[in-house]
Amino acid sequence: MIERILPGASHLQNIHPILVHFPIAFLYGAALLYFLASISGSEGLKWTALWMLVLGALGAAAAVASGLYAAPGLMVSVSVRHQLLRHHKHLMVAASAVTGVLTVWALATRPMPTRGRYLFLAGLIAVMGLIAAGADIGGEMVYGYNAGGSACPQPIDFRK
Repeated sequence: MIERILPGASHLQNIHPILVHFPIAFLYGAALLYFLASISGSEGLKWTALWMLVLGALGAAAAVASGLYAAPGLMVSVSVRHQLLRHHKHLMVAASAVTGVLTVWALATRPMPTRGRYLFLAGLIAVMGLIAAGADIGGEMVYGYNAGGSACPQPIDFRK
């Protein structure tokens, strides 16, 4: 069925690569809007940032769940699993956990915390850093070791 809806996705080993891009976009967008809102004081920007944060948190939960589900069956060598997949998982679970904390905090103080605002903004920077590091490793697995599909023979050993 997926071949008819998303023919380009038919070669994927799992749906994780489809899901990961949404939380990245929403969370980076939320961070940008929260920073602009903290400078301008715009209520509209604060509320838009909150919605983007909530959507990013939901997307991150789906991406982490799909990644944890897919990891045991991922067709990569043991060396790639040890050198890359393990670190990717730890970074992205940490990013999702921090995102969850920030989302609960923002929802409790809608639309943006006033007390501890700089700590909240620092948390968003930390999330962006964790996502960037984890996504870099994810991209290396996909494009360097064919973790996302079946374009070349499997498994490809880790090379430094």
